[in-house]
Amino acid sequence: MGFMDIFRRNALKSEPNEIRAVQPGYTASLMAAREAWISGASGLAELTAAVQTSVSLWESGLSLADVTGTDLLDRRTMAMTARSLALRGECLFLIRDRLIPCTDWDISTRYGFPRAYRVGLPEIGGGRNETVLAGEVLHFRIGCDATTPWAGSAPLGRAKLSAQLLEEITEALRDVFRDAPLGSQIIPVPEGSTEDMDAMRRSFRGNRGASLVIEGVAQATAAGMNPNLGASPDQLSPHLDKTLADKLLTEAKGEIYGVFGILPGLMNASTTGPLVREAQRHLAQLVLQPVVNLMAEEASEKLGAAVAIDVVRPMQAFDHGGKARALATMMQAMAQAKEAGLDDATVKDALQFIDWSE
Repeated sequence: MGFMDIFRRNALKSEPNEIRAVQPGYTASLMAAREAWISGASGLAELTAAVQTSVSLWESGLSLADVTGTDLLDRRTMAMTARSLALRGECLFLIRDRLIPCTDWDISTRYGFPRAYRVGLPEIGGGRNETVLAGEVLHFRIGCDATTPWAGSAPLGRAKLSAQLLEEITEALRDVFRDAPLGSQIIPVPEGSTEDMDAMRRSFRGNRGASLVIEGVAQATAAGMNPNLGASPDQLSPHLDKTLADKLLTEAKGEIYGVFGILPGLMNASTTGPLVREAQRHLAQLVLQPVVNLMAEEASEKLGAAVAIDVVRPMQAFDHGGKARALATMMQAMAQAKEAGLDDATVKDALQFIDWSE
């Protein structure tokens, strides 16, 4: 035994082995809870095309928005904000020389309003945390409740039952087309030896879309069916038309589109141009514009400048022909007012009466 081995042996004796008792599944449960907090509280139907189409429309609409008063809300930040608001209901950015997105955060409130944040910042080698004041972050949120005004709620989180219905129908149809014996048949064949029949059944078993089962004539006759040799094969494909799956799926998608403020007729195969314009106008004016107004108020308060965001004009949510006719009518009315000798105050009052003050 060497001289150094004596010290190593004494060191091992002085530090006993550490034994920890961990509840099975605790780490997995903790990670799942953390993932649910980061990705959103609902998670229902988010993998369906209906939800992702709606989120993409929000993302495209906000990335097209005209932002005045600040350079921090660039198009990439606006698109990121739209996706987070659509799936999570809130989005938080740390204000530095640019806006840094935060993965998660804890809030300290006073009278229901945030005072300080502990934010998690994304890094490729692992995130880090910072504690900042409320004035150092932009906290965008929609669907706030009076009991928790500091937290937003996602559209799917406010309509969990409809989201769950779409998810259940989509998963059921996926399982049918994945597992059901589509195109498989039961074929009557002449009776052979037991070994030959078993070998033939094994050769067909599990071949999707082929002959799944064969039936010997003798076996069917013993069952009282008395088949003839020219009988046509029996289909094993499920009758999906009797389940009304197509109708229920269409209605479930329409509910999800309505939750995101999209007219279901926009996705109809027979949709025409006027309906597309109305759907764009509805999405831009009654859904996205109020959202960006809330964002503009938050940015104006935190950035110290008057910030304005317009979604309606960049989305072209209007009828070009109708707008041209409206412009011609307005110009004609102004010319008539000038000929009649009306002063500017009277014309301004008239324009304000019909909401043309700006």
